[in-house]
Amino acid sequence: MAIVPKNISDTLRRISFPGSDKNIVELEMVQEIRIAGKRISFSLVFQQEDDPSIGPVSEACVDEIRREFGSDCEVTVTPKSSKRMSPPVLPGVKNIVAIASGKGGVGKSTIAVNLAVALAKKGARVGLVDADIFGPSIPKMFGEEDAHPHFEKIDGRNRIVPIEKFGVKFLSIGFFANKNDALIWRGPVASNALKQLIMEGNWGELDFLLVDLPPGTSDIHLTLVQTVAVTAAVIVTTPQDVALADVVKGVSMFSSKSINVPILGIIENMSWFTPAELPENKYYIFGKDGGKELAKKLEIPLLAQIPLVMSIREGGDNGLPAAWYENDVTGIAFRNLASEVIVQLEHRNIFFKPTEKVKVSKK
Repeated sequence: MAIVPKNISDTLRRISFPGSDKNIVELEMVQEIRIAGKRISFSLVFQQEDDPSIGPVSEACVDEIRREFGSDCEVTVTPKSSKRMSPPVLPGVKNIVAIASGKGGVGKSTIAVNLAVALAKKGARVGLVDADIFGPSIPKMFGEEDAHPHFEKIDGRNRIVPIEKFGVKFLSIGFFANKNDALIWRGPVASNALKQLIMEGNWGELDFLLVDLPPGTSDIHLTLVQTVAVTAAVIVTTPQDVALADVVKGVSMFSSKSINVPILGIIENMSWFTPAELPENKYYIFGKDGGKELAKKLEIPLLAQIPLVMSIREGGDNGLPAAWYENDVTGIAFRNLASEVIVQLEHRNIFFKPTEKVKVSKK
């Protein structure tokens, strides 16, 4: 089987940095992995140019790779120096998934909440950040509009303790503002609010951290990819042409060379209307298979087609996500969506190298 970047990073996790309880991958020392057959090269970032650990750690990397993949491997390790090696922002989080949409009104937050709940019901450790700074709806969808997250001091830092319900940890700017007041914030203020939710949240160990982004493309999207290494993005749309036209913009943004976040797939929401009393009937109110056809055209997986069912809307309004109820048509749809997201993330992590944070260039 061909060697892929994830194989190398997984192997190098066995090597701890001297004097630290973390391995060199956790410390983000391993960068720029390149593979051509059995020729493997990567950079190792050290704090100082004359770090005494450069030699021993580099040799340990070569030995570990050859032990795992064969003594005929040609391994090149390039030491690099960094004045300051910052630890990962969220070291306990395995996958960070952005939930985005080209335009508003496509049910993006509804998808984010129900996907989070469906993943949790499968036994995953799940977190959810409401990054829709100007229209936070996550508290209402969980029935926690009056909740007030508290702070606790951990390792000398004040951390926000997320609210937890239905097996999901979640934070929203809606918890820190009057729900009847409009948030009139300039870009930098909104961006700092998002950073605080992500970096100061006490998220602990998570398999998935979902980030519900505002519609369109904005400063918030850029702030996210500059703050954390986003594993992948999911684009939510409806089948109608006006929504599909904006999907291309969202895909283009995440796929651009400067951001380079893999697109996990497209979710077509409100694919058809199904009356509760006629569960076998399908009425294509917003058109048929628009998201499915666009996914095929863009060569992106179609993760799911979610029907328009009254129980989804009622669940969002009443704080009882439809995904919590496994046996009805909506519960089954979200359970299948969660399964497909897990499959696609595993594929992404095996065949693509880890995403890097977008670096801010200062001229």
